[in-house]
Amino acid sequence: MRLMRLAITILLACALLSPSARPQSDSAGLNRILSQMDATAKNFRSAEASLVSDQYQKVIDETETQKGKVYFRREGAEVQMAADFVEPDKKYVLYSGGKVQVYQPKIDQVNEYNVGKNRGDVESFLVLGFGGNGHELLKSYDVKYLGPETANGTEAGKLELVPKSARLRNNIARIWLWIDPAKGVSVQQQFFEPGGDYRLAKYSQIQINQKLPDNAFKLKTTGKTRFILPQG
Repeated sequence: MRLMRLAITILLACALLSPSARPQSDSAGLNRILSQMDATAKNFRSAEASLVSDQYQKVIDETETQKGKVYFRREGAEVQMAADFVEPDKKYVLYSGGKVQVYQPKIDQVNEYNVGKNRGDVESFLVLGFGGNGHELLKSYDVKYLGPETANGTEAGKLELVPKSARLRNNIARIWLWIDPAKGVSVQQQFFEPGGDYRLAKYSQIQINQKLPDNAFKLKTTGKTRFILPQG
C-alpha cells in the first residue's frame, strides 16, 4: 500500500525463539518498557530529534541515507509530524490533518497525499515510540521483548512488533523499536517489508515537550511552487 510505505518514509521500525523457550524475565522486561512508554505518552506534547534514515532496497542491494531533523506534535486528538531533510538533498515532509505533503525545493514541487480511510493506520505508525501508549501496542501487534541492546550510545530496551492484521503484514512484516528507558521514546526504529527492504531510523539529541521552532510545521515553499496530487 503506497500510503503505508509513505508513512514509513515520513518518519518517515527477529527473534525466532518460541514463548516457552524465552526467559521468564522477558515478561517483566516487556511490561517495564511498555509502562515507561505509557508514562511518557500521558504527558506527551511534542518531540524534536536529529534523524538519520537508511532505506535499503534488496533488489538492487543499495542503501539511500537521508539526514535531517524530525518534529512531532500532539494537539488534542490530532497528531502532526514534520521532517526537514538536509542531506543528500533538501526535502520537507509534513503530515497534518490527514494529509501528507512532500516538498522538493530542487524542483520546487509539493506532492500531496490524502490518507483518507487509512488515517488511523498512518498515525499509528507515526507515534510508534514517540508519544504512543505502550500497552496499546498489544491490541494491534504481537509484541516481544528482545532484551537490552545499545543503540546510538543508549542502553535501550529492544521490542519486536508483528502486526496482527494480515492486511498490515502485507506491507510491514515486523518492526524493531529500541526504547530509551529514561525518556520512554525511541532512539532507533527498523521497519521490515515482506520483500526484504527495510528502513532504519536513528534518533539523537531528542528533546521532549520543549518549545519547537515556529516554522517547524510549515512548508518552506515559494510563490512558484507547484502542488501535485499523484494518482494511484
